[in-house]
Amino acid sequence: MTAIQSKDLSLFYGDTCIFKDLDIAIPKGKITVFIGSNGCGKSTLLRSLARLLKPKSGQVVLAGSDIATLSTKEVARRMSILPQGPSAPEGLTVLQLVKQGRYPYQNWLQQWSVEDEKEVRRALELTHMDSLSERTVDSLSGGQRQRAWIAMTLAQGTPTILLDEPTTYLDLAHQIEVLDLLYDLNQKEQRTIVMVLHDINLACRYAHHVVAIKDRKVYAEGRPEQVINEKLILDVFDLPCQIIQDPLFQTPLVVPYGKGVKPTQQQPLEPVSVH
Repeated sequence: MTAIQSKDLSLFYGDTCIFKDLDIAIPKGKITVFIGSNGCGKSTLLRSLARLLKPKSGQVVLAGSDIATLSTKEVARRMSILPQGPSAPEGLTVLQLVKQGRYPYQNWLQQWSVEDEKEVRRALELTHMDSLSERTVDSLSGGQRQRAWIAMTLAQGTPTILLDEPTTYLDLAHQIEVLDLLYDLNQKEQRTIVMVLHDINLACRYAHHVVAIKDRKVYAEGRPEQVINEKLILDVFDLPCQIIQDPLFQTPLVVPYGKGVKPTQQQPLEPVSVH
């Protein structure tokens, strides 16, 4: 089953074509990660799936419905998105920010409820931001600020979550913490997670489905074990490397050749087992 699907999707920035007649299916209840070189269109594709960018032609189908026919609040109840580099008004507290995630459920009949309060508190606890809830967003460190925005996204309570580089500004420990959190949401609550990540090795660890993008189209997609190889890394990133097996997770591990180091003939690697 698919959570989000594009059909003959064409995206333009002005006169520049980003994607043309793109068909892509995001598996429901899985973690999908978009990878590719800078400027290849990963973030643009993510934004179009969330209806933040109007396509030139084609359509995006969300949970069986053409997303263009849904109201803004209906889309926000089905899917949340954390864009890259979001900003908050000066003086807004973390708690006030996270409460914004409950906006799709408010109207003149339905005001703030016990359920709203529960979801906000849960989001703060999951992201370890409960102790900072009264701090202003603009007073936080980069990593804390990112976790506050993730908390707002979680408070929205949608079955599908889109995140554009959610580990930006985070040190390695907090990157793993955030990705573990998203993994738990997927495993325990079957939420569909779609992310743009720059770190290919982390993508291989956490993704069930990888989409590699190059030259305005999908170069390859599938399980990391099926698609991540030396040829893909060379073609998509122009980077010679060796693929070995991650000793902890048995997923593909990219070991790049650095400047001045010439690739040598390697023995065929043992097949990478499926995790």
